[in-house]
Amino acid sequence: MESMIQTQPYATLNNGIKMPLLGLGAWDMYGKDAEQATLDALQIGYRLIDTAAMYGNEKEIGIALRKSRINRREIFVSTKVANTNQGYDSTLKAFDASVKKLDIDYIDLYLIHWPVKNKRKETWKALEKLFIDKRVRAIGVANYLLPFLKELETYSTIVPAVNQIEFSPWLYLKDVLQYCGKHNIQLQSYSPLTRGKKFNDPRLIQLCKKYGKTPAQIILRWNIEHNISTIPKSSNPKRLKENFDIFDFSLSKEDVQLMDDFNENFRVVEDPMDML
Repeated sequence: MESMIQTQPYATLNNGIKMPLLGLGAWDMYGKDAEQATLDALQIGYRLIDTAAMYGNEKEIGIALRKSRINRREIFVSTKVANTNQGYDSTLKAFDASVKKLDIDYIDLYLIHWPVKNKRKETWKALEKLFIDKRVRAIGVANYLLPFLKELETYSTIVPAVNQIEFSPWLYLKDVLQYCGKHNIQLQSYSPLTRGKKFNDPRLIQLCKKYGKTPAQIILRWNIEHNISTIPKSSNPKRLKENFDIFDFSLSKEDVQLMDDFNENFRVVEDPMDML
């Protein structure tokens, strides 16, 4: 197990802190299931756990962090301010509530969950305050496509460390990837596995045969090849192991390019542009 942890790649965020490229997404996991999945993931070697106030499982994830007995400094925890709590004062209160539910001394990464209209500036200013006050190690955004990122530039004094968006070979948002690369923002992909809806793509199946890997492993490795952090969600121990077992092979440049061309703007989650 130790060797798997050692070979796990990390990204250095724009403020100098390190974040594992592969993590566990905790969306749609509740109660004991959320706790057990987090414990299982930590035992396998995951060191990035991504939750959100909207997921309703911060308490259970906090319990798992403590039960794991793993040094807190080794685990990277991110959570997000819910849409209903956005705005300056309410974001600061929401952050306090998340810290209390997680029952941890600090949060590694705090994100704006969605770009809520008329709330984006005040919410971001609250995140900047949390960062300046050293209450969180890094701040960022989620679901920010180009118009939101460009708008953020007009009032931010701190560049977001992370932008978490839906991203997959079938939703290859090259413009966002390039923007984030240029501005030193770490891109992070959620729903990278398209909830299994594209596993039967014949081009993907060919790559599985070529590399002797599963569809999930090929897709996750494609993210890693692009230096994109990725947070697949699973509560199944077998799948958790499978998703983590992607550090013993790499895709050729040609195959990465081939997968880039899978793009068809296919989404499994709503389009953030609806919030513009």
